[in-house]
Amino acid sequence: MECIYCSHNKTKVTDKRPSPDGTRRRRECKKCKKRFTTYEKIGKNNFYIIKKDGNREKFDKNKLEKGIYKAFEKRPISQEKIDKMINDIEEILRRKGKRELKSTVIGELIMKKIKKLDNVAYIRFASVYRDFQDIKDFKAELRELN
Repeated sequence: MECIYCSHNKTKVTDKRPSPDGTRRRRECKKCKKRFTTYEKIGKNNFYIIKKDGNREKFDKNKLEKGIYKAFEKRPISQEKIDKMINDIEEILRRKGKRELKSTVIGELIMKKIKKLDNVAYIRFASVYRDFQDIKDFKAELRELN
């Protein structure tokens, strides 16, 4: 690894830790003795989502996060649990190894994961995902929870 300060090509790793996307390494240049951090990230295969209307769009983790965070807004669930669930969902989708996935498959997976953490967040997500039109839709979903 080349030093980012003096371009010397000999560095040593002083600390190595897992990070959310791969590995974090703390390095020290053997010449100038300055330290810097490098991140080793796992290359991810991109895949496409086939929407209900037939349109294709690239998988966007930010869009996934936004929908899930909205469902858990003002709920007593830790950020760590929500982030772990989001990373688990992404990993499950990537492990499928498909270049295209239907949005319904993703939606059902998300709902199953949310339901395990919080019923209120589940109902919030389901109301948007399943496009509830009136109180009857909410009541039907609530009966399913019991």
